[in-house]
Amino acid sequence: MNQQQQGAFRPLAHLSGRVMIFLLLTAPAAFSQQQKTTLIPKSQVVSETNDRIAQLALATSLKQNDYTIGSGDLLTVEVFDVPELSRDVRVNETGYISLPLMPAKVRADGLTTFQLQDKLAELLQTNGLVSTPQVSVSLKERNSQPLTVIGSVRTPMVIQAVHQTTLLQALSQAGGIADDAGNTVIVTRPAAKPPQTDDPSVAAMLSEAQTFTINLSDLLEIGDSRFNIPLVGGDVVSVPRAGIIYVVGAVIHPGGFVMQNDRDRMTTLKMLSLAGGTISSAKIKEAVILRKNGETGKRDELPVDLNKVMRLQTEDVALQASDILFVPDSAGKRALHRAGDVALSLTTGIAIVAAGKY
Repeated sequence: MNQQQQGAFRPLAHLSGRVMIFLLLTAPAAFSQQQKTTLIPKSQVVSETNDRIAQLALATSLKQNDYTIGSGDLLTVEVFDVPELSRDVRVNETGYISLPLMPAKVRADGLTTFQLQDKLAELLQTNGLVSTPQVSVSLKERNSQPLTVIGSVRTPMVIQAVHQTTLLQALSQAGGIADDAGNTVIVTRPAAKPPQTDDPSVAAMLSEAQTFTINLSDLLEIGDSRFNIPLVGGDVVSVPRAGIIYVVGAVIHPGGFVMQNDRDRMTTLKMLSLAGGTISSAKIKEAVILRKNGETGKRDELPVDLNKVMRLQTEDVALQASDILFVPDSAGKRALHRAGDVALSLTTGIAIVAAGKY
């Protein structure tokens, strides 16, 4: 390159340096402005999610007459013109009921009321008790199909599955998710009754408890029915609470930020934006991520040069739940060892903000 060409590029080099200095000086303001324009109120995010749950639950409602009888249910059996056989009976723990004059107990577990009344009529006629029996069976109390919804929902409750119930319907009945809900739903299904099979390996497989972990975004947005699984009696639906990332030190708004519904990942730049950017005395080259070590129980110190991250000279660092992003100021790093204690007090001393719709 000749001297004339070099001279032509010198102004560009000076200009590039000035632009970079300008970007660094104005980064906090830019972050603060970005927070104002992109952060959606937590109440609005949760309200929209719960509206979506209610709509999808209504759209997937199933028939109401497919309830199957189970142990603990109270049935009303009426035999026309035979008051001696008409009474309320409770299904015992093994799934059977007893009626006067019947030579043996009758299995009711797994049948609908229509199937049971047909079965009783057949048994009454076969045993010569009633020549042309007319039997009616109705469900007086439902106690055999409890679905438990717990965790970060509006109203934790036990629901009796009087008909086939889907995951969305159970969440809707519980009032939807709470403000601190995470982005997953866990369904725990207890081991079934020992199946009648001669193969011990098959029996062991069918008798194991099952756990299903479903992403809330997949359930609400993709529309794939395989995520909206049907629930059975004994299922426990749990909505775990979302993880929280803390930003402390030389930032404008230190606090804890909920990770709910983050479609990509939470990074240092996103956290700085939510914290309103750094103050003028911040030493952004000496920032540190405090991350709990699962083996030792202590917090590891992970240095991060936010200056290089903002200048796109290095990759933005992904953060995990319970991470603490500490930005020191000109007073030095002596406050680093207190950052963990500060973060613990954030849940009561500083508002926790949603970071889900960044």
